[in-house]
Amino acid sequence: MPLRAENVSYTYSEGTAYEMKALNDASLEIKDGEFLGLIGHTGSGKSTLIQLFNGLIRPSSGRVLFNGEDIWANGYDRRKLRFHVGLVFQYPDHQLFETTVLKDVCFGPKNKGLSDEEAKEAAIQALKHVRVSESYFEKSPFDLSGGQKRRVAIAGVLAMEPEVLILDEPTAGLDPKGRDEILDTLNEMQDTRGISVVLVSHSMEDVAKYVDRLIVMNRGEIFCDGAPKEVFRQYKELEQIGLSAPQITYLMHELKNRGMNVDENAITVEEAKKSVLDALREKR
Repeated sequence: MPLRAENVSYTYSEGTAYEMKALNDASLEIKDGEFLGLIGHTGSGKSTLIQLFNGLIRPSSGRVLFNGEDIWANGYDRRKLRFHVGLVFQYPDHQLFETTVLKDVCFGPKNKGLSDEEAKEAAIQALKHVRVSESYFEKSPFDLSGGQKRRVAIAGVLAMEPEVLILDEPTAGLDPKGRDEILDTLNEMQDTRGISVVLVSHSMEDVAKYVDRLIVMNRGEIFCDGAPKEVFRQYKELEQIGLSAPQITYLMHELKNRGMNVDENAITVEEAKKSVLDALREKR
């Protein structure tokens, strides 16, 4: 398996009056080609975990392994790791810096060692993949809308052809249309490129619709790990740690309580629609 955390713990400001334990003995494996969701309230440890996966911070204890190698072993090249494990930050302005969109996306492939022509080709392919129009290529990335900035930031990482793509709240602040466009693009990209995608999100509706597997973090530990249906079936336990299930889950349970023969485990609008229509046909 490409990326694994083994019993990792991390403490901020260790040994000071501001010491805070962000992760506690967490173990997690990201499987090849899966779409993984990572959720948890603020301070649950999810942002710390993804920084450990990218080698931005070193675990206080435990190991992070990529393709079986400890990324903090002596002599390991963590710069090369970031070509394989790409991280897209929550705020694209923290990631964009070049004068044009095309130059910005070319930076990663050039840094990887590709020639100017090869880097340009990789950048154009990545931009097309995230549906950025050619008319934007020579514009400043800072003149784009929030949704377009996020697409460019994703393309900048995608152009390096990572095996794992980690996205921290990629739809934060977007309207519903922009959010769906970004997530549809990620879903299509994960399917066609076969890479592993890790989506950090606060939106239960988003993870319910798109991910294959869902990890719930709480107080620095992995609270739950399973298919979205399995996780949201435990909605009462999620509520106890300050989270919730998708709104559809509550609606379907209410309909079931009122005597309607619906699937209370439906977690998406599409599933709920089918279940309700089936129940109405059955009743007639």
